[in-house]
Amino acid sequence: MTLIQLFQFILSISILVILHELGHFIPAKLFKTKVEKFYLFFDPWFSIAKKKIGDTEYGIGWLPFGGYVKIAGMVDESMDTEQLKQPAQPWEFRSKPAWQRLIIMLGGVTVNFFLAWVIYSSLSYFKGEIYHDNTKFENGVSVSPAGQKMGLKSGDKILKIDGKPAERMETSTINMLFANEVTVLREGKEVTFPINEDGVADVLAENEAKLYFSPRFPAVIDNLLPNGSAKSAGLMKGDKIVGINGKPVMFYDEVTTKLSQLKNKDVVLDIDRNNVVQQYNLKLNNEGKIGFGPGGSLAQQEFEKTRVVKKYTLAEAIPRGFTRTIDVLVMQVKQFKIVFNTKTQGYKKISGPIGIIKQMPETINWEFFWSFTAMFSVWLAFLNLIPIPGLDGGHVVFTLWEMITGKPVPQKVLENAQMIGVIFLLGLMVLIFGSDIVKWITGKF
Repeated sequence: MTLIQLFQFILSISILVILHELGHFIPAKLFKTKVEKFYLFFDPWFSIAKKKIGDTEYGIGWLPFGGYVKIAGMVDESMDTEQLKQPAQPWEFRSKPAWQRLIIMLGGVTVNFFLAWVIYSSLSYFKGEIYHDNTKFENGVSVSPAGQKMGLKSGDKILKIDGKPAERMETSTINMLFANEVTVLREGKEVTFPINEDGVADVLAENEAKLYFSPRFPAVIDNLLPNGSAKSAGLMKGDKIVGINGKPVMFYDEVTTKLSQLKNKDVVLDIDRNNVVQQYNLKLNNEGKIGFGPGGSLAQQEFEKTRVVKKYTLAEAIPRGFTRTIDVLVMQVKQFKIVFNTKTQGYKKISGPIGIIKQMPETINWEFFWSFTAMFSVWLAFLNLIPIPGLDGGHVVFTLWEMITGKPVPQKVLENAQMIGVIFLLGLMVLIFGSDIVKWITGKF
């Protein structure tokens, strides 16, 4: 973890927290509700800085796990119920009509959503989008063993994920983990198959979330290890492997698969060099390798063929920003399919603050920073809408109940629910943060 990574994380969280809390603060003020505190980060026992302006104390806490506004007459995470024992005052939250309280509580997530929309629209307009197009994978995909267990096969051309066109490799690798089924072009025929959860578990266990399939490319040697048998036998950069023990091969993944089945054995490779095929005898090591790889420029050239740079006009960028926001929101919801699945055990991959910080680039990258901020803004909106007491969603549920039934939820029920919610959220925070520390110490990030 570097100071630059920490700086980017704190800056992003600060922007999100301030704007989220402004989403509560502004409608509260518009409805003439007293806001006692507006804090960036939490301030148990003491704060780094504070200043009172009018009725509101503005400050910066020392615990960088979020922030809050303390609205008079509201049961919140502070669990300050003394004021609630007094008769309700007209400037208190509990005195306001239910529809006003609902707007105040939904203000934070609304701002989070629109912030993500604005950021994604701006990125689309100013930076465009760069991705690798699955439809340009002329030879289909090369699939790892975990990807094969999911149901993919090397040579497949990915067409659809859950019935929707799968154009972009970068999103397809993630969406496929949450999908029910995938449609591919296999040996000239469209094939639809269900995703095997055991394969998803292997992808997650091996940290292959973005690597379990990639473009398939010809078996051209691009680099040779100094002490490998390939170099000793006279193979050269640019040689193309076209056969193994008399059986034809075309692609790099075919070569590695066949060689892995011949560990410690002698093999005969058919090598095409300048359109002339020659045979070479080599000895495989105990891993089924001979000391060569595709790597370098040739693999990069093949990958670059699938690269697309898409530009947007302002009129196009605005709806595209909305679509990107919705796509991220849907992805966040779908994550629960593997997070709480006992087969995939996605919960083991959940990261807290330390894990997130370590994912930040070690140099300032503003495009990544704003993409991360937009994604995290959607994530905060989604989390806060979960109907758990202690989150905005919990308050929204109680308010909607009142609007539907015409009867407010009893104050004691609100207090007890809030206490349970706060204890649950604190316990969850300790669990996630503790897991981060263990992973950091053991080097498992």
